[in-house]
Amino acid sequence: MTNTARYAKAAALSLASTPVLSREAGESLVDQIVRSIQARIDDKLLRSGARMPSIRQFAETHGVSRFTVVEAYDRLVAQGFLESRRGSGFYVRERSPLAVAGQVRTEEAPPPQRIDVVWLVRNMFRQYPAHRTPGSGLLPNDWLDGELIANGLRAISRQNQSQLLQYGNPQGFLPLRQQLQLKLAELEIAATPEQIVTTSGITQGLDIVARHFTRPGDTIFVDDPAWFLMFGSFATLGANVIGIPRLPDGPDIAKLAELAALHKPKFYVINSVLHNPTSTSLSAAKAFQILKIAEQHDFTIIEDDIYCDLHPGSSVQPATRIASLDQLNRVIYLGGFSKTLAANLRVGFIATTEEMAKRLSDRKMLSTLTTSDIGERIVYKILSEGHYRKHVDRLRGKLDGTRDKMIKQLERVGLTIDITTPAGLFLWADAGCDTNVLTEKAMAEGILLAPGSLFSPSQLPSTRMRVNVASMGDIEVLRFLERELGKN
Repeated sequence: MTNTARYAKAAALSLASTPVLSREAGESLVDQIVRSIQARIDDKLLRSGARMPSIRQFAETHGVSRFTVVEAYDRLVAQGFLESRRGSGFYVRERSPLAVAGQVRTEEAPPPQRIDVVWLVRNMFRQYPAHRTPGSGLLPNDWLDGELIANGLRAISRQNQSQLLQYGNPQGFLPLRQQLQLKLAELEIAATPEQIVTTSGITQGLDIVARHFTRPGDTIFVDDPAWFLMFGSFATLGANVIGIPRLPDGPDIAKLAELAALHKPKFYVINSVLHNPTSTSLSAAKAFQILKIAEQHDFTIIEDDIYCDLHPGSSVQPATRIASLDQLNRVIYLGGFSKTLAANLRVGFIATTEEMAKRLSDRKMLSTLTTSDIGERIVYKILSEGHYRKHVDRLRGKLDGTRDKMIKQLERVGLTIDITTPAGLFLWADAGCDTNVLTEKAMAEGILLAPGSLFSPSQLPSTRMRVNVASMGDIEVLRFLERELGKN
């Protein structure tokens, strides 16, 4: 068989696994086809020189009109993904070095996909249909309230427009910081507006804090497993990132004490409430022990509470925040609204001592001047008018109505859910096989998974994977898992 024939066969097989196109999706059939083929070319599932199925063949296989396929193919030609050869058909185009920076392609053996943090983040930004992205870290758009954001934006636009044209306050929009003072008080954390610095989401907050504390060669502690994005961010600072095993009620205290004595870390980043990726929460006993070890070995605790508002409250389910015990002396508290309002708002905040807030505000100012005053005004309006409380109540109720049902469905198709929690967005499921391999197979079918290896600083193979219970709405995802896990 010639190379061309092999490529044509590979193209046909790859596209045969294209998800069933949905006429009810938020994008047109043409957009769905274009996005799917682009992803397969980018991920090297379709190689340069592969012949695409004919327009008639593609249309019949996927139940669409030939005009739809023609428009999709023409768009892919215009974007440099395909080329049209008169009398022969459409072929995957050899991408130029400018179009695919840094990628080297060979005719016989393309390099395998590297499943790493950058891979997952890149694919999260590809705008896959939310119901086919159980590996994502966000609630689907149809769970959120776009009208709430739009109303806030309209209200802001009717205010003094000259205020919208200037820089904001480097420490953040004062009325929002005053509102955050009230929010923190509900969590039994006392903080004045002068102790609060707004940020462009939790990501910038962590970066500002890490740059303030860290020098090359310093050690940073994180949970293991934990939010994967910070591993690479801390490594670029020259830090030594060490994972502390996470148990259902918090970190392994004995291991934390042992490693703290050995490495003398600068700080320890921890999710106390609704930990990512397990959705477990810290017990009061362990919160006291962590604070005691931090005092003994003189390191700072960075408490990332981004999932704060998805927790029903301590009256319903126990949850202890270290900042409420320490009152921001040794603890720097981070929060935000990207998970509950809109990722695109990028509004987060840091709460700390007044002296540290000034230092972190100066560091923020030197790197980005200010954060978006417009986004902060929108969040202030939503918080101050009482809309936010009702909104998150609805989100929690919807998650509660989805979680138990999803656990049963996942266990039916072969996953083991041995860590359960009555709140939160995620399940930390055991697939019983290398989830990197499972993730590659899922990507070939347009499904985004989050393998467990990415959530550990060691990046070692894992049978675990993070499942977003709100993004499992497509029966094809369950069918894929049942088919693949049944082979093991």
